[in-house]
Formats: sequence, structure tokens, C-alpha cells
Amino acid sequence: QVQLVESGGGSVQAGGSLRLSCAAFGVTYIIDCMGWFRQAPGKARERVASIDSDGSTSYADSVKGRFTISQDNAKNTLYLQMNSLKPEDTAMYHCAAGPSAGGYCRWRYWGQGTQVTVSS
Repeated sequence: QVQLVESGGGSVQAGGSLRLSCAAFGVTYIIDCMGWFRQAPGKARERVASIDSDGSTSYADSVKGRFTISQDNAKNTLYLQMNSLKPEDTAMYHCAAGPSAGGYCRWRYWGQGTQVTVSS
């Protein structure tokens, strides 16, 4: 089993920055990919960014150029640096992880989430 614990959320004004962290515990060697998802009230969950075991990354169009995903394998920790935040970035942010199968990440493990609120 894998446990994911997020931290770093908070309230900022538009244009500000936040860095989210996600610490992974347990049987972490089974993880091939990790990512950040977000969900705002009344909206569908959206994949914000993800990173594979080879270091390749992908981003939602809405955050490209503003957010950066990275990981510290020694610390089993995933990060999301969020710059130039906008009110529409307001959401609950969840860390997810899992093994890969068939070229796709199986998002098997989820953290409880950390709230990000951006005011205009």
C-alpha cells in the first residue's frame, strides 16, 4: 500500500505563488507515475500535471508556463510549483500515484487533498 500526504495549500492573491508537496509512504517502489489533480466545486476533476519514472512531464493547457511539477526521489516527495496564480486555479488539489500499464498511468493511490484559494 501507498499513502500520499499533501501540504502547502493556502490562500493567495492573483499573481502570487504556492508550492504544493506530496510525500509518499509505504511500498513506494511500485509507483511508476505521480501527478496532481484538482477539482473545483461543481466542476469535473482535472489532471493538472503528471510525471513519469523517466522524468517526462505533461501539463494541462490551462497551467502550461505557470506550473512546474518535479520530484525528489530520495525523499519520495512530489512537488507542484504554482506561479502567476489566477482565481480560476482555486480548487482542492490532490496528489495521485500508481503503476503504469499499457503505457498509461493507473491512478490507484490518492491523497486527501490540499485547498488552494486564489482571490482577485
